[in-house]
Amino acid sequence: MGAVQEITARALADWLNDASRPAPHLLDVREEWEYAHCHLANSQLMPMHTVPLHMNSLPDDAPLVVICHHGVRSYQVAAYLLNAGFAEVFSLAGGVAAWADQVDPAMPRY
Repeated sequence: MGAVQEITARALADWLNDASRPAPHLLDVREEWEYAHCHLANSQLMPMHTVPLHMNSLPDDAPLVVICHHGVRSYQVAAYLLNAGFAEVFSLAGGVAAWADQVDPAMPRY
């Protein structure tokens, strides 16, 4: 298992806006109420505690970016997915809070 790679909100925004790069799969591991409050467009909700049960539904041919509120849960899930055999997994450093600060100031905060 390799080390978890973190990606900044700004770097992720640049990646998502770069049509020359294949888009990553965005995996939000927060709880349903958190996701309902705010989330990145086109992200898949899979609360952290459900990842072991549903990770077989994740694409194995696309990079994964794991997202949470501040980056702690996403880092843990990214490490779990790397250990489970997923090859290219990133944790969004600072989570949706960093996204709201650095990319989308209109995003609701909590």
